This record gives sequence, C-alpha cells and structure tokens, in this order.
Amino acid sequence: MSVIYADQILDCRGLACPMPIVKTKKEINDLHSGQVIEVQATDKGSLADFQAWAANTGHQYLGTVQEGNVLKHFIRKANPDEIKEELQFSRTVTNEELLRRIETNEKLTIIDVREPAEYAFNRIPGAVSTPFGDLEVRWSDLDPSQTFYLICRTGNRSDRACQLLADKGFTVTNVLRGMSEWSGPTESNQ
Repeated sequence: MSVIYADQILDCRGLACPMPIVKTKKEINDLHSGQVIEVQATDKGSLADFQAWAANTGHQYLGTVQEGNVLKHFIRKANPDEIKEELQFSRTVTNEELLRRIETNEKLTIIDVREPAEYAFNRIPGAVSTPFGDLEVRWSDLDPSQTFYLICRTGNRSDRACQLLADKGFTVTNVLRGMSEWSGPTESNQ
C-alpha cells in the first residue's frame, strides 16, 4: 500500500461533532490551494460529516483510512474559484419550540442523525435513529408526505442532513441546539 502524503496533520482525536469540522475549517484556511490536510478523528460520525462538509464547501474529500479506532480523513483545499459559501438550512425550530409541539401531542416524526451509541444513551422518546452516514442509502425508506424534524448533538450534522433530504424533495426542519441542550424528556436503552 502506498503512503498518503498530507501537507498538514490535524489531531481531532477525542472530539465530538461539530469540533472536528470547526477545527478543520480554521486550519484549512492556512493551507494553499491544492494542499492536503489529514484530520485524525475518533468520532465515527466524522466520516459522513467530512464527506458532506467537503461537498458543501467545494473542498475535495479524498478518502478516509482507518487505523485502529482512528479515522484519518484526507481533504484537498479547493482553488478559490471552487470554494462554495457554506449554506445553513433555512427551516429551523428551537429545542423549546419542538418541546412545546411534543407537549401538545402534535404528530411529529423526529429523526435522530447521531451515531447509534449516542442515540442509545440519550434520545427524545419516539425519535427514529437514522445516522447521518446512512441517510444517503436509507432516504428512500422515508415517507415523502411527512414533515421530518432532524436532530443531532448540536445542530450541525442535522443541518447537513436537512440539506441532503431537502434536495431529494422532503420537507424537513433542523432542531437547534440539538441534544446537547435538550431539556425535555429523554429515554435510553438502559
């Protein structure tokens, strides 16, 4: 196997979403167009996060190599004419607004796009687990006549998931600030 060369290595091991992306955004600004950054992460959700982030910004996702529990993501910095302005999904609801809707027994379909372990230990009762990395292949299982509320830990991963599903014709809403600040009822597998 050939060695993959990177111009810069960024250690994001032990960090959860959105921090690997946040740190990468800052570091990639210091690179020249065409240079490659290797981002080392242990968050399993970072694979889908980096693929989506690169597609959303114009940077090129080259691939990921897994060594033990470390995922090494390789991203090539785009040329100035390739860079896209990052979009934020426009349809949002706050945690408090979602909680009010739940408390009034509004019929809701909540999709939790975090990794299975995150979902297992702390989730909104009734939320459906569909990790972000699986959405690309599982979106056809969803009923296009429904409105979906997407949630993750902080609202970043669910933002990208909303963009993906909206592009496929679904009506979706991003839940902000996500499970990290959720004060409503939760359940777990425990």
